[in-house]
Formats: sequence, structure tokens, C-alpha cells
Amino acid sequence: MTRLTRAVAATVLASSLALTAGVATAAAPDAPAPGASAAVAQPARPAVLPAPTGPHAVGSTVLPLVDRSRTDPWVPTADGRALMVTLHYPAARSGGGPAPYATREEARLLAEQLGPGVSGDVLARTRTHSRTDVRPAPGHRPLVLLSPGFSVSRWTLTALAEDLASRGYVVASVDHAYESFGISLPGGRTLTCVACEALDEGGVHGSVVTSTRAADMRYVLDRLVGPRSVWRYADVIDARRIGMAGHSIGGASAATAMAADRRIDAGINMDGAFWEELPAEGLRGRPFMMLGTHDEMHLPGGIDTSWDRTWSALDGWKRWITLAGSDHFSFSDGPVISRHFGLPEPELPADRAVALTRTYVSAFFDRHLRGLPRPVLNGPTAAHPEAHFQNP
Repeated sequence: MTRLTRAVAATVLASSLALTAGVATAAAPDAPAPGASAAVAQPARPAVLPAPTGPHAVGSTVLPLVDRSRTDPWVPTADGRALMVTLHYPAARSGGGPAPYATREEARLLAEQLGPGVSGDVLARTRTHSRTDVRPAPGHRPLVLLSPGFSVSRWTLTALAEDLASRGYVVASVDHAYESFGISLPGGRTLTCVACEALDEGGVHGSVVTSTRAADMRYVLDRLVGPRSVWRYADVIDARRIGMAGHSIGGASAATAMAADRRIDAGINMDGAFWEELPAEGLRGRPFMMLGTHDEMHLPGGIDTSWDRTWSALDGWKRWITLAGSDHFSFSDGPVISRHFGLPEPELPADRAVALTRTYVSAFFDRHLRGLPRPVLNGPTAAHPEAHFQNP
């Protein structure tokens, strides 16, 4: 994907306009600069996501949810708060049809933001490695919630979701109503980014997004675990082992959701500024990892001062890891999309960005949801020279 203008972040960190002005302080406005790919030749074949690295085949299903107990903050006249959830999980067999990457309308709306060199049709046909609605493999699995960056959709975290599922996790990737360029609902209706317009007009703080997403995740958990579950295979989820990770403002929302919901045992923020202060009691000893870019934004004492403040407030196991050569989108499917469509890329190659993100995210959840030793989290290793462990 095209790159955000991060150099001006220092002057707008406290402003809600940071979410839509293309500034990565909030690491929130995942809206690419228009026209960046105008001269790029159009590829005809779809991209292929990197294959998952775990031992399991991967199943996938989509669950539409509506929380009618709440008023949507962006469209108060809507009939409740709409959410679209994609579940990835270890599959018992490899039957079923190939899982789609995105709907054509979702992909078209994002492609318009990326520039004329990106075809929504080609983007929608990106090849995944999961099969639709196959039976889960037997077992009792930890659950990981994923929240995408502002203005992009849940499917931009598919490479990570499929890999976690192949390693034995149930993964729920969530789209939040009116916070993406396009979210397709059942019946052919598409929600667009009303929140983008609201934030662009000013007067709305990024904490509205994070607190709303925290409530979204509470509702998703209510509908996935326990007697109200809407998934026919919900008995494979271990409700005692739940984690959450997110990219950009989705990562900031992981901390907010943990503070609000004790069911979430561990969390990861991937390159997102924190819009809310942690409560006085921190996260009550629960583990949290900050995984970000190795530059002026998310190094200790960097432009985004919210990382320093949050680091001091974290009261449990914690890590602050930065990846050399990465940029804001390196923690999503962005590198794969950029490479395929010939968009500007950071120094860190696409396959390496995906591999490093998968390595540290899976190691974190393996350690804290499964109790498995993962030495890669203990400090720098020769196999991962890009990873720098910060300890301000």
C-alpha cells in the first residue's frame, strides 16, 4: 500500500484530524495518498498470500452480527451496531471451496484509495489458504481477536489470521461498522467510512474509535463463547484462553478492550498510537506487547509519546519490539499488496515482513495463552536481526 506521511506527526498527535490526514501518529488513518500508483502497470493475475506455517489445514467462515443494545456512534439512526466477523480455525480436513479474500465491492472501494494502478477485481481475487465452512479439527483452542487499522477491513489481516489458525488458534477478525472504506453486509448492502468524514470534520477524538471497538469486542465474545454463541462449532473455543491483537488503531483498541473486559488475557498493539490512558491499575498484571516500526515514530522518546506513557503504565509481562526497515503497513497484508501492484515498498521485503509479524505474534500468544516457552521473546537473536528489543 502507499505510505503515510509520518514526518508531520509531531504537530498533529493530539488532533483527531490525525486519523484522516494520513498521519501515522495515530497510526490510525490507514488511508493511502491518492494517485500514488497512477503510472503502475495493471497486473492481471491475483496476488497469493504467503502460505501458513503451522501443521493444520485452515477453515474459514463469516458471521454477520448486529448488537441492537447499542447505538452506532457514527450513524445513530442505524438498526444497532453492525459487525462482520471472519473466523479462521484449524480444519479437520481440506475440503470445501477456497475462501474469498474480499468482496468485489470492498476491494473496489479500497482500490480507489490506492490509485488507478490497482484493480479492485484483481485485489478481491487475492488467493488465500483457507477453505470455507469445513469442520474444525478436534480440540479445545485458544481464541485470538483481530482488529484492523482505521479505514481498512478485517481481510487486510488475513495472512496473520490464517497462520495463527494453522498453529492451532481460532481467530476472529472483526470489521467495525462505518470505519472502513467498504464493509459488505448480507443482502448486498455496503457500509462506507462515515467515521472518516466525522473525524475529518473535527470535534471527534480517536478514543471514540477505541472505546467503541472495545465494546464491539465484548459483544463478539458474548456471541462466540457461552450459551449465546452463534457459531455451531463454538465448543472448540476455550473461553479461559483469549487474546487480542490489532493493527494501527486496532492495536490501540486491544489495550482499551483488555482494560474493559477481564476475559481478554493478553494483547498486542501493532504500530498504533494509544488514544486512551490505561486505568490506574494498568491491565491488572496481564501481558501486553508493543510491536512497531524502528524509526522516529515508535522508538523510546519518539514522536508518538503515547508508547512511552503506556509502557510505564503496563504492570505485567511486557515487550517493546521494533522491526528495522518496516513501515506502518508492514504488520498487515500491505506488503503483499504493495509488491503485487508495484506500489512503493519499505526496506523490509514483503515476505520477511509477514514472517516476522507471524513469528512474534504467534510466539507471544503461544507463551501467554498456551504456556509454551518461546525464547524468541527473550531478546535479540541471530535469526531475526531486524528485531530490536527496547527497554526504556
